[in-house]
Amino acid sequence: MSVESIPAHMFNRRRFALMTLLCAGAPGPLWAATPGQPAIPELEGTAADGQRLRLADLKGQVVLVLYWATGCAVCRDKMRELRANLKGWAGQPFTLIGVNMDTQRQDWLDYERLVAQSVPAPQRFVSVWAGGSGFRDSMGLPAQLPSAHLIDKSGQLVEQYRGRVPAQAWNRIADLI
Repeated sequence: MSVESIPAHMFNRRRFALMTLLCAGAPGPLWAATPGQPAIPELEGTAADGQRLRLADLKGQVVLVLYWATGCAVCRDKMRELRANLKGWAGQPFTLIGVNMDTQRQDWLDYERLVAQSVPAPQRFVSVWAGGSGFRDSMGLPAQLPSAHLIDKSGQLVEQYRGRVPAQAWNRIADLI
């Protein structure tokens, strides 16, 4: 079974309803980095395998931070496209990070277990759970899912997107690499 094809009924129905509402917005950039934002955004968390992730350690990479949840049908639907792009950028200074917004850690872990079993390694991206005790994010958690933040090689927040990651985001990533 592909993780993208997991039916929504396998997830808590209340969370699914909430995620559906959050996923309803239109795609596109929210804004470019604004004055008052930290010069270098902070993002720290622990991946499902226990490895610690720090955005600061990825300086020199273009980073797309994707906020998503297992109960968000739009999020799950776009995973195949995200994984294909990740594979296409292999060998380039590009990293994709998923920030899982599930309310229950076990939902995230179950999904990550399915990914480990069914997705080839070059198409997997690191994912951290926003509910973890060591999770920190100075960019702020989005009110809508999916959402994404694009970070340039110097660590600057350059764009934010809500809804599906638009095609122009991949062009912007190509420009930044």
